[in-house]
Amino acid sequence: MLSSVCRRIIFSSPSVAAVTKSPRATSALPRAYSSISATEIAERTKRMLDAKEQAGLSYDELASKLGVTNTYTAQLLMGQAKLTSETAIKLQEALPNASKQDIEDMKKTFPMRSFDEAILKEPNVYRTYEAITHYGEAIKSIINEQCGDGIMSAIDFYCDVGTTTGKHGEKRVVITFNGKFLPHIEQKIDDNSAKSPRD
Repeated sequence: MLSSVCRRIIFSSPSVAAVTKSPRATSALPRAYSSISATEIAERTKRMLDAKEQAGLSYDELASKLGVTNTYTAQLLMGQAKLTSETAIKLQEALPNASKQDIEDMKKTFPMRSFDEAILKEPNVYRTYEAITHYGEAIKSIINEQCGDGIMSAIDFYCDVGTTTGKHGEKRVVITFNGKFLPHIEQKIDDNSAKSPRD
């Protein structure tokens, strides 16, 4: 699946511009960014996924060669994570058919980390979203009880997708979120190094 950014289209034609004047039409259109080319990212993603297929590697196998999680590996190929110089060398070795220019661009580009709401129509994605929202309050309550008042970081964060076998022999999906706990602070006046002016 291509990343949400890959599916975004930069709208520039007068006919499309006219449509966006309608609030309803605007909400239905994907957001366009002037700082990136959605078309270029989509095309690069397709080439990188083709190189992965040509190398005959699963995400787990490629992740092992790169030394990162399988989810992060997929994010790299889909333009949703930044490729470091160290990992770029490993990626080129693992995917010999990948263009050197594509890998160089992946090193230079700062990703537009986001998602298109249309992706929630995909059943696999929606079911995961539904599980998080359904169990959300319970998860928050347990995090608060075990860690205190705060949140789980999605930046200092690891995500890994795996499988296990259930007691009846069925395959089961295991998704692990491993995020740093970030406590909310008490906003003490003496600790505020950038106080707002008072006119």
